[in-house]
Amino acid sequence: MERYKSSSGKMLIHDSYNKLLQAWGTDFEEKSFETTYGLTHIIITGDRSNPPLMLFHGTADNSAMMWIYNMKDLSKEFYVIAVDAIGGSGKSEPNDEYWRSFNQITWMDDIVTALDIQYMNICGVSYGAYLAYYYTLKRPDKVNKVACLAGRIPSNSFEVLFKMMTAFLPEALFPSEKNCTKLLNQLSGPRRSTFHDNKLLTKHWYYLLKYFNNRSIMQHKIEIHTDEEIAELRDKVLFLIGEYDRLSNCPKAIRRLKDNQMNYKIIPDTGHAINHEQANLINMEVIRFLH
Repeated sequence: MERYKSSSGKMLIHDSYNKLLQAWGTDFEEKSFETTYGLTHIIITGDRSNPPLMLFHGTADNSAMMWIYNMKDLSKEFYVIAVDAIGGSGKSEPNDEYWRSFNQITWMDDIVTALDIQYMNICGVSYGAYLAYYYTLKRPDKVNKVACLAGRIPSNSFEVLFKMMTAFLPEALFPSEKNCTKLLNQLSGPRRSTFHDNKLLTKHWYYLLKYFNNRSIMQHKIEIHTDEEIAELRDKVLFLIGEYDRLSNCPKAIRRLKDNQMNYKIIPDTGHAINHEQANLINMEVIRFLH
C-alpha cells in the first residue's frame, strides 16, 4: 500500500515536518533504527540523566506537529523520546512484515530494547494514549507512570469506530482547506486559536489530510480490556480530557473511568487537541503527575 497519495504530497509533508521541528524551541536529535516492522524514527530531547519519557502521537498525525507546544517544557524535566508511529505520517517506514502481522507490543519492545531503556514514563495523545496504557498493561515492570491525553478506555470496537466517524466525517473525505478549518473547529474547544494562529501547523495538518493515506495506519488495532484488567492501571495512569472533546468526553467513557476509580481530570475550554489548546496547563499537569 502506498502511504502517500503522491510523491509531491509526501515532499510537502516532510518539508513542513522539518519546519515544525525547527519551531520546537529546543535542541533535538533525530534517529532511525530497524525494528521487526520496519524503520522507526524517533526525536530525542533533554538530558540523558533525567528520567526517560516516551511520547506517542495520535492516529493521523506525527511527532513534529503533536509536541510542538510541549517539548520545550518536557525536555527540561525528562529525557524525552518522541516516536513516529510505524505506518503513520511521520518518518518511520514500514516493511512487508508490518502489513502481514503487526503487533504493537513487539514493536514497542523493539524501541525500548534499541534505546536500552529499563524503566520509563509514557505520555500519549488520543490513539497514543491507548498505546501508553496498553503497553503498561502488558509490560508493567517497564513503566513508572502514564499520562493519557484526550484518551479513553473503550468498551467495544464499534464505540471507537463510531466516535471517529462522527467526529471526522464527512470533512475528512474532502480535504479542502475550507473543510480542514471546519474539521479543526469541530474537534477543538474555544482555544482553537493556537491552531489558527500557527499557519505552519495548520498547513501541515492540511497536507496530512490531503496527501497521507490513512489506511496505512489501520494495522494498528485496539484491544478491548475488562474491568479486572484495567484495574492494574489505577495507581499508574492519569487521564486528561478536554471539556469539549467529542471523542473522549462522553458519558459512557467518563462513567467507565469513574466505575474503575481511575485518575482523571476534565480540562476546561479544551477540545480533542488538548496539548495544543492548553499547552502550559497540560505540561504542568503531566510533569507534576509523572514526577
